[in-house]
Amino acid sequence: MNLNKRKVVLVGTGMVGMSFAYSALNQGLCDELVLVDVDRRRAQGEAMDLNHGVAFAPSSMKIYAGEYDDCSDADVVVICAGVSQKPGESRLDLLKRNASVFQSIIEPVVHSGFGGIFLVATNPVDIMTRVTYELSGFNPKRVFGSGTTLDTARLRYLLGDYFTVDPRNVHAYVVGEHGDSEFVPWSQAMVATKSVMDICEQSQGKFCLEEMQKISVEVRDAAQRIIEAKRATYYGIGMSLVRIVRAVLSNENSVLTVSARLWGQYGQKDVYAGVPCIVNRNGVDRVLELNLTQEEREKFAASCRILQENYEGLQL
Repeated sequence: MNLNKRKVVLVGTGMVGMSFAYSALNQGLCDELVLVDVDRRRAQGEAMDLNHGVAFAPSSMKIYAGEYDDCSDADVVVICAGVSQKPGESRLDLLKRNASVFQSIIEPVVHSGFGGIFLVATNPVDIMTRVTYELSGFNPKRVFGSGTTLDTARLRYLLGDYFTVDPRNVHAYVVGEHGDSEFVPWSQAMVATKSVMDICEQSQGKFCLEEMQKISVEVRDAAQRIIEAKRATYYGIGMSLVRIVRAVLSNENSVLTVSARLWGQYGQKDVYAGVPCIVNRNGVDRVLELNLTQEEREKFAASCRILQENYEGLQL
């Protein structure tokens, strides 16, 4: 990785991609940001618009519309491109169309000589990340997805609000599929170093486990509620992507619930799923395996089965 010039290429300049780009500019994420889109004119317009705000940014950033050849010396390629689900279209049909889109993206990126890290945000993110891994032939440590990072942030926000504590002092995770089968392993949820379950049991009714379950449902359904209200979600995921890329570029060794390939952890293999991982300039340096209860392991296995079945239906 070139530590002297932090270069990121964004593929896909839709609302999610541009929320990432806007957040990246405001946080001074990198030195060079390249926008790539099948609609080059749109990418040029977005680059122009962002450049007009560089004077107000915390640091200078070179922003321009580019081509896949620009990936050759990039540190990270962030993929936000993809097609939307049509009315009446099945999830598998959507998967097949997005897999076709990814074939047109991954091949030219790899052909450019790119040797950095792929970060995938396109939904369904766990399966599209696996598609990226299979098409690229890269070391799986260098191919991962946004996973349940945003879900985990939503969870910590809601728990912080419930317990009246800074969300940054809440240590809890959403794991599994970024979707309907995701869940919260409450056995591992902590406020500082105290178990959430113990807090509820010792609070004399002030806090209760039933409310925890309501919070987990609220986290799971948050995206749908936002979509019903404003048709799409993009700010939160855009900021999540910036957080992940920062962990890579700064070699942070931060723990983030990204979508990573499992090598036997939790009894699962080959499948990509959202799990706590140590993220640094190598990508996913390692998966941190939580000490789940038997019930939680069964939930995780069920979530992975859904991901596996949908991936097999693609027939790449």
